[in-house]
Amino acid sequence: MSRSPLFAGLVVDEEDRAVEVAYVGDEPCYVVDDAGFRRHIPSEQVDRRVLQEMFALVEGHEDVLSEQAAQWLGQTDPFSKAALEMQFKNLEERIDDVLAAGIPEEHRAYMGMLGFRIRIDVHGDILEIHWPGMEPPEDE
Repeated sequence: MSRSPLFAGLVVDEEDRAVEVAYVGDEPCYVVDDAGFRRHIPSEQVDRRVLQEMFALVEGHEDVLSEQAAQWLGQTDPFSKAALEMQFKNLEERIDDVLAAGIPEEHRAYMGMLGFRIRIDVHGDILEIHWPGMEPPEDE
């Protein structure tokens, strides 16, 4: 079974037009209209980079996130907190798992309603990730 692009419906081109999703064989692609030429960009290339950016936001905050997650799960013992913190610290190693599992359609729809958008160029390079409710990093 072919997997779906992780951020289908959340990717736009340089002109803020939604990109299509298509398959080349069994490889999912984002399709960008380049003056009438339909460029097929392997979705994994874009999805992997977006996940890396998301996971970078967690870096340095693993202790706070693990404490909050433990409370939310009702697992406030030190061993559960430590296990959760290790999971947050090893997010980079989970990218392949997330790519394989995908994001449920209702979660993508919710992300879109909140205003999450990924802008790419005709080569699939990420130009911008719009994080709802967050200011862009100072270095951009």
